[in-house]
Amino acid sequence: MRVQRSGFTLIELLVVIAIIAVLIALLLPAVQSAREAARRAQCVNNLKQIGLAMHNYHDSMNCFPMSMGLDAPGFGYPEPVSYSGLSMLLPYLEQTVVFNSINYSILRGDPGNNTAMATAVNSFLCPTDPQQGNLPPGQAGENYHPNSGNTIDYVWGVSDPWGFNTSLPPFNGVFYPVSYTRIAEITDGTSNTAAFGEMGLGDMSNAIATERTDQFWTQTWPSTPDQAIAQCQSFPASNLAYQGLSTDGVPWIEGSTSAMYNHVNTPNKRSCIFPPGRIMNTANSFHPGGVNLAVCDGSVRFVKDSVSLPTWRALGSRNGGEVLSSDSY
Repeated sequence: MRVQRSGFTLIELLVVIAIIAVLIALLLPAVQSAREAARRAQCVNNLKQIGLAMHNYHDSMNCFPMSMGLDAPGFGYPEPVSYSGLSMLLPYLEQTVVFNSINYSILRGDPGNNTAMATAVNSFLCPTDPQQGNLPPGQAGENYHPNSGNTIDYVWGVSDPWGFNTSLPPFNGVFYPVSYTRIAEITDGTSNTAAFGEMGLGDMSNAIATERTDQFWTQTWPSTPDQAIAQCQSFPASNLAYQGLSTDGVPWIEGSTSAMYNHVNTPNKRSCIFPPGRIMNTANSFHPGGVNLAVCDGSVRFVKDSVSLPTWRALGSRNGGEVLSSDSY
């Protein structure tokens, strides 16, 4: 007597495999979306902690920290080695041990600061940034830069003894070289003025072009923000002749071109340097569709890439007198 065994036919097996493949294809984006939501929430929390720290700093010092200080014995150019504003916030972020490891009486790059320079501070890093594992040995990075305003100044006034930018408007943000901005000076209102914005870590190589995070060198010298935008967009990013700096955000204790960002152009556009003394450092992130932004009242908002240029520039100034509605960005 023969026993007949039941089983899948080849067609039935292929159908089952196809159904499983479709389910996996539907599931993976949902998992990735959930992970990005968690990373974005962590990024928002980091900015909230920085916002709280800057207010505690203000309570202690009666001003917000500067984006970068002067070198000892003087302000260096074109490669400043002074300390970043973020480094001054460490005691207010429960990072007193790291703060105490910094010797502010010597130059930032002195070997005496190697320990601090290599110490990663989680509150300074956005978990979405894919570059975190590709930094130079002994150097930790940061993704959050203070806002210097909507001008193309890199130096001005006391930080510009050469007079590069005497013809330009002064900084109108909250943080800039040798600044001592108080809340009373933010006449546009703390809820309408940017404090810290996101910027991705540089790719650490001028042999490749990463349009989002490189700082390109246009080899021009614009005199207005609109000229800066036009000149920065006038060449293909793949042309390595226009490579400027690829080290944005590294190391976090350094006060230089990575010490601040500005509101010259809208988020996730190119950044460019215009030596001597001028810059367009544009906010960017790896979150889909925009950037997280901490404003001066300590709150954090997500600003879309589609924000209008006048609105974005208005967010950058502390005293421009612009009127912003909550639904304008």
